[in-house]
Parts: sequence; C-alpha cells; structure tokens
Amino acid sequence: MLLEAKNGEETVVYKAAAASVQVLVEPVGRWFEAYIRRRNRNLSASFQELEEEEESSEDEEDEEFQLEEHPMLRTLDPKDWKNQDHYAVLGLPHLRYKATQRQIKAAHKVIVLKHHPDKRKAAGEQIAEGDNDYFTCITKAIEILSDPVKRRAFDSVDPTFDNTVPSKGEGKEKFFEVFSPVFERNARWSSKKTVPSLGTPDSSFEEVDSFYTFWYNFDSWREFSYLDEEEKEKAECRDERRWIEKQNRASRAQRKKEEMNRIRTLVDTAYSCDPRIKKFKEEEKARKESEKKAKAEAKKREQEEKEKARQAELEVVRLAKEKEEEEARQAAQQAKKEKEIQKKAFKKERQKLRSTCKNWNYFADNEVDSVKMMEEVEKLCDRLELTSLQSLNEILASGSKEESKAAVEKQVEEVNIQLQKEKESEAQARQAARSAEQASGGGGGGKGWNEEDLQLLIKAVNLFPAGTNARWEVIANYMNLHSTSGMKRTAKDVINKAKNLQKLDPLQKDEINRKAFEKFKKEHTSVPPSIDKATPSERFDGSEGNAAPWTTEEQKLLEQALKTYPVSTPERWEKIAATVPGRSKKDCMKRYKELVEMVKAKKAALEQVEAKNKK
Repeated sequence: MLLEAKNGEETVVYKAAAASVQVLVEPVGRWFEAYIRRRNRNLSASFQELEEEEESSEDEEDEEFQLEEHPMLRTLDPKDWKNQDHYAVLGLPHLRYKATQRQIKAAHKVIVLKHHPDKRKAAGEQIAEGDNDYFTCITKAIEILSDPVKRRAFDSVDPTFDNTVPSKGEGKEKFFEVFSPVFERNARWSSKKTVPSLGTPDSSFEEVDSFYTFWYNFDSWREFSYLDEEEKEKAECRDERRWIEKQNRASRAQRKKEEMNRIRTLVDTAYSCDPRIKKFKEEEKARKESEKKAKAEAKKREQEEKEKARQAELEVVRLAKEKEEEEARQAAQQAKKEKEIQKKAFKKERQKLRSTCKNWNYFADNEVDSVKMMEEVEKLCDRLELTSLQSLNEILASGSKEESKAAVEKQVEEVNIQLQKEKESEAQARQAARSAEQASGGGGGGKGWNEEDLQLLIKAVNLFPAGTNARWEVIANYMNLHSTSGMKRTAKDVINKAKNLQKLDPLQKDEINRKAFEKFKKEHTSVPPSIDKATPSERFDGSEGNAAPWTTEEQKLLEQALKTYPVSTPERWEKIAATVPGRSKKDCMKRYKELVEMVKAKKAALEQVEAKNKK
C-alpha cells in the first residue's frame, strides 16, 4: 500500500516491483556454528559470549590486564572454600562473570607463581600441612572457574549480585531511573540473547507490551546447585547417595521457585508503577467510553421503542392478572366463609346433640350405661355428616324420650356397622400381607409364630439391646422361659424372625404393638373402676389412671425422681408423681413394678446363658 502524500506533494510510481522469487538458502557462517554448538551443549547465550571472547582473544596473547590481589587471601579458611569469592581469590573481582577463560588461566598462573607452597617454603615461610594451607583456596577457585558447568553454578549465586527489588514508592517518583538498571542487571540471567530494554516515556504500546511479555515469560538459566548442603560424592552407599540427590533437588527447586517469584515481583512492581501503562489504560478507557457511549445512545433509542410496546403489553397482562387475582381472592373468601359456616354448623349440631342427650341423662338408668352411651354419642359426633346430625337433632327435638333413644341407637348401630366393616377390611389386608410374608420364607426356621410369641419377641429385643453379650441366645432363652406356646426357639430362629419383622409394613408393626398393649392393659386391670354417684362431665375421664404407654421423657423423669426421693422419704410416691406430668401415684408405682420384673427377667436370662457357656 502506498503512503499518503503530504500537502504539496504527489505520489508517483516509477517502476513496478518485481515478482517475489523463492530461493533456497543454506545456513553457514560463524553465527550459525555458534548456535549449533549452544544447542548441542545445552548452553546459554552468556556462555557462548564467554567462548567467543576467548576465541577473539587468541590473537591478543600479550594483552595485559590488571590483577587486584585479594587483601585477605592469606587469612582465608581452606575448609570454608565454598563461601569464598573465587574471582577475588584469583584477582579478578572487577571482571567477574565477564572474564574470559584465558584471563582466568593467566590470573591463576600469576597467583600460583607468587603463593605456591614451594615458593613460600623456599623463602623461609611456615607452610601448613595437607589441605590446611590457604593455597587450597586458590586451587578450588581455578577448579570452579575453569569448569563451565561449575562456573555457571557459582555465577548463579554471585555474592556481589544485587537481588533487591525496588519498592512502589521508589518506582513512582523516578520510574526509569530506578527500574532501568534493575532490569539491565537481571538480564544476565536470560536464556535468550536478545533482551528488550525498558524503553523511554515515548515508547509505543507495542514496544511496552513486548517488554512486559518477555519478562512475564522470563526464561532464566540461573540455578542453585552450588548451594547444595550435601555432596553426593561423600556418600558411603548408593541409598545415601540417592537420598542426598533427592534433598539437593528439593532444595534447588525451592530456591528456583523463590528466584522466579522475585522476578515476578519485580515485573509486577514495574508494571504497577509504569506511567506508560497508566497512560495506555486511560487512552483505552477513553476509547472504550466513547464507543460505549455511542452504542448506548443507539441502544437507548432502540430500547425506548421496544419499551413502549412492552409497557402496552404489560398493561394488558397486568389488568388481566389483577382481574384473575380478584376473582380468585373472592372465591377463596367465599370458600373460607362457607367452611367457617359449615364448621360452626358442625359445632352447633354436635353441641346440640350432646346437650339433648345430657338432658335425657343419656337414655340410661345407671352410671355405667350413661358412660357407655356418652362414648357412643361422642362417636356419633365424630363420624356423622352435617345433614345426618341435623336430621338426628330434629328427631330428638320433636320426639319423645323413647323415640329419641331409638333414633340415637339406630344411628349408633349404623356407625358401628360401618366401623366394623372398616376393621374387617383392614384385618383382611393385614392377613394378606402376613400370608405373603409367610409364603416368602419368613416363618422363622419352619416353626409357627403366634401373636403372643411376636409380642414377646418385640419385648425381648427392646429389653436386651445391641451390645448385650450373646444377645440372641439371651433373647431365645427369655422367650423359652416366658412363652406359653411350648415351642422351643433357637438363636437362629429368633434372628430370622427379627429380620422378617423389620421388613414388615408399618401398619402391621402398629397392629402387633397395639395388640401387645391391649393384652398388657387387660392383664393389669384387675379391679373395675369404682362408680361414683356424682354426675360425670361431658368429657368423662375414668379414675383408673393414665393407661397410655410411657414415653422416653416420662421414663427419664421417673428414674430421676426415684433417685431424688429414696425409700426413707415420707410420702415418697406422691412426690414422685408430682415430678412426672400426666402420671398419678398409681401409674408410677405400677411402672416401677414393671421395671423391677423386667430387670429380674433379664438377669435370669443372662445367668442361664452364662451357665450354658460354663458347661
């Protein structure tokens, strides 16, 4: 594309460009050879520079360079050679990592000629025996710096290198003066030869973006094997050598991670303080705001039109919804009123029936018949529909006592017949379920189980909970002691039947529990309730006590009261009954006797099992 001509100038095409031609080029030359050597030897560009400098200095063999002898060379500890500055030992602290191999060898030659033990011994100087002489430090220095791998390891932990990262406060005031030397200093660790510079305040967005992309993906050749605390060459066996290598790898990885975190912190700090980034962000924000504003205006006009149409539709929907809600509300109110009216009518008719029967003394001549008729009247109040109640009340209001009694007895008979039918249907359903259960192989080892045995099994399972020693043998012995069927049960029979009971329908379980409670009530009700001459209330309550099963909470209260009030306490059972709400003195005494019997039975069963085990 041709550039646009400036004012007063013209654009002229002198000659058409020739068509591009594809040419096969063979890579040659010293730069290609240097690249191949670095790739084959897995070396960085910095080491390549060192080799190139060494090669270029071959023609300058007579070049003189200044040596700076270490002022404390004679005081160095040979055993602490790892912490010494090898460049300073050889007199090259001013060149450091830039020193060539020829310069290192020349410096070593000069130092050796001056400090060799033979030279110093000939001069009459006292020489330390073995490796205790400081000359060992010179030997270690040339050993490290003459080996490219070991030299790279030492250069990675150069003690003179500044690892500090400028703070945000320093960078915001003088960004380029502060961060430019820091990035130049850390560029020596780059595996890539070309490292972009920080730039100037006028750098373009592409240049700044390229700089931060390079540093955010910085590839460092710096490694920390020189700081290994253990030397695997000192290991006495293969396992110890492997352990040392594992420890060293972990230590190197940790230091490498810290180094990359340092570089990342440096780049993040520079990015946050860079005024160019702030300027680019403001420009980008302004551009996006202008585009957003233009889009918003166009969208606003479009939405205004859509909103008008939508509002019209919503208004129609709203009116229709309000109308529907109003109709539903009125229907609900009407249904509620009808329900309240029906409820009041039910209450009125039931009260009327109770009052009428009460005025006729429940059509009975003695207290027992009166109580029985009272229960039948309550049954009518619960079972009859509103129309039936109204019809019955009209008959009672207009008829005589005999007619009223006949009408009530007729209704009672019909209700009882209906209840009987419901019970028969439930019994048939339970019988069918029981037959299916027995057909599925749940007969408990082929031995028949009657209702009494099932109730006794449930009682024994609750009496001997999980965790009881030889639980199922104890339950089997308990059943054999108390069963009236004469059938001897084994632990296997009991286990099979208990599993089958767990699979039963909840209605069948409730039926078994209900029959057990009725049997218990029948056995423990030996004295008929006394008849008092006083007129009973509408909600007649018998005087034989509360026959409902004891709940867990009532059981806890009873046990606590038995502990609180010992046998020597006067009026003990009155106080115990006062602590158990809803239970009388008679109920508490009866429950206590039952618990004593259960404990005795449990002890007897356990003793019998222990006796068998001893045999």
